[in-house]
Amino acid sequence: MKIITWPVVAGAALGIIAPLLTYSGNPGNMGFCAACFLRDTSGAIGLHRAAPLQYIRPELIGLVLGAFVSALLAKQFRPQGGSSPLVRVGLGFFAMLGALVFLGCPWRAYLRLGGGDLTSLAGIAGLIAGIFGGIFFYKRGFSLGKSETQGKTAAFIPIAFALLLLFLLLSRFSFGDNLAVFFSVKGPAAQHADVWISLGAGALLGVLMQKSRFCTIGAIRNLVLSRDAGLLKGVIALVLCATLTNILLGQYKFGFSQQPIAHNQYLWNFLGMALCGLCFSLSSGCPGKQLVQLGEGNSDAAMFILGMMLGAGAAHNFAFAASGAGISQFTPYALAAGFIFCLYLGFSNKALKA
Repeated sequence: MKIITWPVVAGAALGIIAPLLTYSGNPGNMGFCAACFLRDTSGAIGLHRAAPLQYIRPELIGLVLGAFVSALLAKQFRPQGGSSPLVRVGLGFFAMLGALVFLGCPWRAYLRLGGGDLTSLAGIAGLIAGIFGGIFFYKRGFSLGKSETQGKTAAFIPIAFALLLLFLLLSRFSFGDNLAVFFSVKGPAAQHADVWISLGAGALLGVLMQKSRFCTIGAIRNLVLSRDAGLLKGVIALVLCATLTNILLGQYKFGFSQQPIAHNQYLWNFLGMALCGLCFSLSSGCPGKQLVQLGEGNSDAAMFILGMMLGAGAAHNFAFAASGAGISQFTPYALAAGFIFCLYLGFSNKALKA
């Protein structure tokens, strides 16, 4: 049995690099979180005004650019899209709402576990439940329609946007007294590693994720549908390497209480990630995979990421997101809307088939 595979290498790299980024300045157990970093980036460009959550995360820029270079070198840059774009925006929107109830994406769920945070277990259970919901609908014939080959013009737009974000991050550009970009001076977004370290770490992970097709959603789905445990081994490598790295760095804290940027409302942790798992499953990929697909020229992934950024704006503008103290009074309504949206899509799949 082959142990060292590309998914294992990619998972292990994430498990090592993320704690190192935390050690270098990123928030605790949030060395690399796609949802949290998209939220911070959304705040930086003004989609929300939560002052502690505004910073253009260079890890995301590196992830997209690394995947782009890897795809070009492997001749896997294949522009495609057109598969239910508005539906994908909606799925990304509600996926982000679910993630900000749990306070993390699937990557962070496993990284939190690797840091000893046992509150993550309710979220991981919810994630798996949501993926099983997506599998149920796929077995019923659910489809968002077939993607079509597109010209390279549209595929280069996300790459150009990533480069624009890098310029804004490095220059902190402003129009006179009117800021173009917002940067937190306190809170989670004010905690970050050196820009170039973060950018390089993201680029390395972008290359590895692109080559490996690493996906936390596919890890469960492939095991259930085809008995393929390849991606799951990558997830296991992620948790094991994160655990060992955190122990070596003195960052490992085992237990349920006083974990960094987490809350103990287990039901809402479960439901938030259940919504995430369902949205990610229906859109065929976790946010990390979607960001990597941007670098491969996939416009469908761009629509999903756009939805996530809009979801981040709504989550903080309308107080849907949770905090370390737990959920707000409005959170249950946002989750209910997300589940209704997903159930509607799942049961109306015939209208969505190509």
